[in-house]
Amino acid sequence: MNGFGKFITALLIFAGILSVFFGGMLHILNTGDVHLFAFFGAIIISLVIFFVFVTEKRSGKKTTMWISLCLMAGAAFAVPHYYKESFEKVNDSEVDLYAYEPFKESEKLARLDQQASFKIVGEVPIIDGATALYPLFSAFAEATYPEDLYDPYKGPVATTTTPSAYSRLIKGNADVIFAAEPSSGQKKAAEAAGVELELTPIGREAFVFFVNSRNSVTDLASKDIQGIYSGDIENWKELGGKNDEIRPFQRPEDSGSQTMFIKFMEDQKIKEPETEDLAGGMGGIIEEVASYRNYKNAIGYTFRFYSTQMVRNDKIKLIAVDGIEPNIENIRSGKYPLAAEFYAVTAGTKNTNVQPFIEWILSEEGQKLVEDTGFVAVQ
Repeated sequence: MNGFGKFITALLIFAGILSVFFGGMLHILNTGDVHLFAFFGAIIISLVIFFVFVTEKRSGKKTTMWISLCLMAGAAFAVPHYYKESFEKVNDSEVDLYAYEPFKESEKLARLDQQASFKIVGEVPIIDGATALYPLFSAFAEATYPEDLYDPYKGPVATTTTPSAYSRLIKGNADVIFAAEPSSGQKKAAEAAGVELELTPIGREAFVFFVNSRNSVTDLASKDIQGIYSGDIENWKELGGKNDEIRPFQRPEDSGSQTMFIKFMEDQKIKEPETEDLAGGMGGIIEEVASYRNYKNAIGYTFRFYSTQMVRNDKIKLIAVDGIEPNIENIRSGKYPLAAEFYAVTAGTKNTNVQPFIEWILSEEGQKLVEDTGFVAVQ
């Protein structure tokens, strides 16, 4: 290898060392975890060794050297990816919704001790709603729908998530949906479509914040949570925790929990959410709000029933807000500050069974299913 060749080789390897080093440091800072220091240190040491190797006159070794460098470069990109993927996500895909489907004799579905006093005769309402509420409105359907008319393939009972459910309702493709209050965007969509959303409160639930189970923080004031998500508080040390940069996750726009989060933030500014690039249609790249990954320095939010009953992830823990735990007793008494009603929502359906169906939901029988499912009744 002549002098120029050695110079170019050394330059490339030096650039590789810098890219791996700074890439590793950025990844470690972003995840708040130092376990990759050993890996990136090994990569850098290896590259230095090869730097020394190629500057010496060793014939017949070039192919092995370049293959090794390529393998290490690939590992430098692959290992952080798989390390990131090793952290559990908290999202809708974690739930086996089939277990809550009506007329499947599932042990997870709440049931009355006797036949419901109200049974739908004729056209069954097409219902949809939030994933977290599917066990409840599925129980409503099983109690009141005629089993011989129920067809899971035609979708009289579906859970397409809150944004899609509101869209279906506004377009007239659903008769009633079960969800948190609509977002400003959903209200505007209804107004543009010339329909009026009618909200009937049918139960109460807690909006909760959660952290990694290893996080020593167990209680946060509302103003401190607002400070986290506005970007004014950036380290757990400021809140009595360890010296770790806080990594706040958000939910997609128009989801029920995101609507509750925006309401909770009041007039506070909201820091831009963490995003990730996903493959989109026609080979493009789209950017979406990143799903919660359970890094030790992360914080996220959802609804209590979803996190404690449907997901049951023992690697996260719910935190008290303003000193109040998000349990059934505190929701019922009104002590928990982030308790909120959820609704049966209609938009001018012509199905004559919808109103009697909602009235039954508000009856003693319907409210018993609300309680037995794991929510708090409004009656």
